[in-house]
Amino acid sequence: MSMKETYQIAKRFREVILDGTWIANTNFKHQLSGINWKIATTKIQSLNTIADLAQHIHYYINGINAVFKGGNLDIKDKFSFDFPPIKTQNEWDAFLLKFWNDAEEFASLIENMPDEKMKENFVEEKYGTYQRNIEAMIEHSYYHLGQIVLIKKLLVQNSQD
Repeated sequence: MSMKETYQIAKRFREVILDGTWIANTNFKHQLSGINWKIATTKIQSLNTIADLAQHIHYYINGINAVFKGGNLDIKDKFSFDFPPIKTQNEWDAFLLKFWNDAEEFASLIENMPDEKMKENFVEEKYGTYQRNIEAMIEHSYYHLGQIVLIKKLLVQNSQD
């Protein structure tokens, strides 16, 4: 993978989280910045809340960032929805700021990786390569972005009924 390709995969990650419109015509930042904490934490039937989904994606970004910086892989799927409830607008705003900053760090760390790193095993062979894990993060993010868009539409529709 050339440095140009490393830049491209970082750009694809930024598109889904921070600033893109190419695939979904929206991104996490666009969807989340315009809503308040009450909407973000409103439960519809058995669906996850918007805040739950955003924190879930952030959990993985944060955990993978730790590995990118030489740390351990400490994240576990079974804990990926375990967060203290957001109870104020300040908590929601602080979470969003951390989400955007950690997402930008994730993209920057990818851009600064040596080309060879992309083909190396991510922590252990069973997890596949760095490239596979970064691409999975992008795909996982789009999956939950779609859910956020739909939940947001349901909440807006319900508030107008």
